[in-house]
Amino acid sequence: MATRWLPLESNPDVMNQFIEKLGVKTKHGFVDVFGFDDDLLCMVPQPVYALLLLFPCNDKYEKYRTEQTEKIKKEGQEVSSNIYYMKQTVGNACGTVAIIHSIANNIPQLDISDGVLKKFIDSTKSLSPDEKAEKLENDESISVAHEASAQEGQTEAPSVDDKVDLHFVALVHKDGHLYELDGRKDFPINHGKTTDESFLKDGARVCQEFMKRDPDEVHFTVVALCDV
Repeated sequence: MATRWLPLESNPDVMNQFIEKLGVKTKHGFVDVFGFDDDLLCMVPQPVYALLLLFPCNDKYEKYRTEQTEKIKKEGQEVSSNIYYMKQTVGNACGTVAIIHSIANNIPQLDISDGVLKKFIDSTKSLSPDEKAEKLENDESISVAHEASAQEGQTEAPSVDDKVDLHFVALVHKDGHLYELDGRKDFPINHGKTTDESFLKDGARVCQEFMKRDPDEVHFTVVALCDV
């Protein structure tokens, strides 16, 4: 990782302040997903544009990630050419990368002013995932906004040098498929077909798969980007 930022808290209030600074209108925002049964999913405002999952990055996950990458490289997968995907080369920037993934893949549906984030997405959408990552490294406006938001959480912000074992990924619907976008992986992960109507349930299923792989771990949180 070229540089390190303070980690972003999985807190809708913090995230909403952050995206508002970047130009996303306040009619859109993040809300907590408190559980995956039907009654709790019904509490999430519709439409849902993206899910952000925060999960523990431990040896179990790293083993699975390696096996998954090797399997996809061997068998292949379908990935839409319209997916906006970037790598993560800044330490602790996974929250911001996940937020960029969630917004960049929903530009037509979201009301965003001509601010920092829209300029970044427009100027990088034709670049490679690695080139997008390099642009983020050098984008002072997003870095400053991230830093300010990272210090607004309910818990004391750790040092940039502290080891953080939690990681954000984004789940989005693009061209009829559900994609997991993780800047630490070699490519987007296609989790199968979905629709606007079924995306929340389908995304919840993917989140549950993460949890089932590490049943003794409790440090999982999910937030949804939706109309609020």
